[in-house]
Amino acid sequence: MSYVGPDFEPPQPRRPRRGPLTVALAALVPGALLGWLVYETVGGSGDDGGLGRATVRSSSPAASSAPTDDAKKPGASPGPTDTPSASAPAASGPLKGKVVVIDPGHNPGNFQHASEINRKVDIGTNSKECDTTGTSTNDGYTEAKFTLDVAHRMRTLLEKQGATVKLTQDGDRPFGPCVDERARIGNQAKADAVVSIHADGSGAGNRGFHVILPGAVHAGAADTRAIVGPSRDLGEHVAGRFVAVTGSAPSNYIGDGSGLVTRKDLGGLNLSTVPKVFIECGNMRDSKDAALLTSGAWRQKAAQGISEGIVSFLRG
Repeated sequence: MSYVGPDFEPPQPRRPRRGPLTVALAALVPGALLGWLVYETVGGSGDDGGLGRATVRSSSPAASSAPTDDAKKPGASPGPTDTPSASAPAASGPLKGKVVVIDPGHNPGNFQHASEINRKVDIGTNSKECDTTGTSTNDGYTEAKFTLDVAHRMRTLLEKQGATVKLTQDGDRPFGPCVDERARIGNQAKADAVVSIHADGSGAGNRGFHVILPGAVHAGAADTRAIVGPSRDLGEHVAGRFVAVTGSAPSNYIGDGSGLVTRKDLGGLNLSTVPKVFIECGNMRDSKDAALLTSGAWRQKAAQGISEGIVSFLRG
């Protein structure tokens, strides 16, 4: 694996990773310092989950209850939230005219709606549960809370770059959206990039981040063939900037040290028609990773790294 500038190149299979990663981090120090300066400008130090001088908008009201045409189809997710959380008017900047959809994984209310989120939906290759509750740290800090906080921070950063930013959910609905609806929100927005924010729940000692890319799927309602290439490009940019800004290493338990994993079993990717990736920012069940994930200062760096990757991808 090697890094070139802010980009993260695909790995050569089964080659040692440690040496190149060290070189990569050294090569990316200027980028990391730039990210840190932006981070200091935005704020976010401390563990209070706030954005410092930047402002997090309150949750938007629930969307209209009128179902969309897609929602009326058998097996489709409920339609009320096909309208995502609205973005503020885009500022002028390098991303003016670009649409970014941020998908905060899971929903804090999923715990109270087991029957609804266990309902099966079509993901093209097969049927899968609408959603899950997500994981949590051993001290009870939930993945859903983490993902929404990072999404808010990213929204602030990307809007300052001029992007129109939409969230698939903003804590403004009782549960969900289901995985098929999450994909549909990005598709209907004609998003230039979609990133789904997550944190893993693996065993203790498993550390680091990984970015999940869509594989080539052509089955049922799923056809990812047109987005496999641009999604990989997006994922490589996000992974490279995440390393530079957070200092985190690629996962030591999945991805063969590359920080990149391709999957064909995720409805949020299978049903996407626009460039999309997932990022597992760390492992909530490992005490060292959990200490980062529960830190407001580190979450600001995570948001900064992901956002810089999106900006780099969209600017070409």
